[in-house]
Amino acid sequence: MKRVRSKSPLRLGRDAERLIALSTGLAVSGSRVEDRVWEAEISTLVVKAIEVSNDPTLESALDHTFKSNPLAHDVLIELIEAASESTRLNVDGINWDVLLLALPMVAWSRYAIPSGPIPQEISDDVVTHLQAHVLARDARAAMSPYLYSIDQMPRDFSSVRKMTVKLGDAAIHQSRPRFDFSQAAETAPLLADSRFLLAAVAVAEGAPLFRWQEKAEKLTRTDCLERWVAQGRPNLARLLPGTAFECCLPDAYFHNCRESDRRVRPYAVRAAIGFLEDTLKTNPGHLRAIVAGVGDEIVDEYRIAFTSRGQDDVVHGVVWPLFGREDDDNTEATQRTPREEIEAILKECKIGEVLKLPELFAPEFCEDCGAPLFVDADKEMVHAELPEEADSAPAHYH
Repeated sequence: MKRVRSKSPLRLGRDAERLIALSTGLAVSGSRVEDRVWEAEISTLVVKAIEVSNDPTLESALDHTFKSNPLAHDVLIELIEAASESTRLNVDGINWDVLLLALPMVAWSRYAIPSGPIPQEISDDVVTHLQAHVLARDARAAMSPYLYSIDQMPRDFSSVRKMTVKLGDAAIHQSRPRFDFSQAAETAPLLADSRFLLAAVAVAEGAPLFRWQEKAEKLTRTDCLERWVAQGRPNLARLLPGTAFECCLPDAYFHNCRESDRRVRPYAVRAAIGFLEDTLKTNPGHLRAIVAGVGDEIVDEYRIAFTSRGQDDVVHGVVWPLFGREDDDNTEATQRTPREEIEAILKECKIGEVLKLPELFAPEFCEDCGAPLFVDADKEMVHAELPEEADSAPAHYH
């Protein structure tokens, strides 16, 4: 999940300044012994902020270190995420380690991709396969009975922490958690998107969480993924009728949010091209793609605008977000840069013309609907709009 940095620096309070100083110390530490001292102090401050829903303190510290000290930012975000997605609960004198899991499915379809409440029977079946193929033998698990889109996921650190504690307590007591989904956000109608199930795993303090950690099993993460796909996928497919999807290995919340965001990007571009073929009754050779870097100071994302070749109107657009310091300047020499990866997909899809703009454009959005604006061939930010005669509404699968 891409963390959106504020456009203007958030005011630094005393706790934020302390977090910046501590993370700076941790970033230049020369030993694990020193690391542990810094980490303990940071974690204490972070948990204090999260438990009173003081997310602005954490965000301001992250925003400051992102711009001023990348190493300090990386160690700070790691500890903040850990405090949000994991905890230790004491129940009847026993300490339990709890971790919030995301079970992602990267989906694409010509129909509206489903989301919303799921039958308890399917939820129970998914938990059974999760325990059989992914979690350690003595682990306990509980799952939220809802198929989430990214818009419906817990967004701030304190909300993630609350979900961790609620599902963790249900896992320990082997009970079914209760939720009110009546206020769930609307789901954006995207051609390719991620869907998530959220679960918590609880184990006795210090015990392994996952099957690949157990010495007796002698399994690797790859082995567990293969079993999860083979045995768990049929149950997941019941949640996504009329939809093609790729399963990811269940893992920690923030890690899997980022992993699914990365994996969905190529599918989003390919799905957009297929959508335009069907909607405009054309072929990729008659399309033009305009690739533009967007951000305030650096490229935060690429926006890919599509026009009919030889015409100026932007008929569709795709956002390719970047994560952390994933940009063209920081990509290793042996890897393709984000821009090169985009260009390779467009070439593979046989797009007729690709226009690559070297400038950095400010991130602009439609004031009425909030949709991102895309750069046209005249280097102006415009709304992507299909011709009036095109039938663009995604149908629901029946």
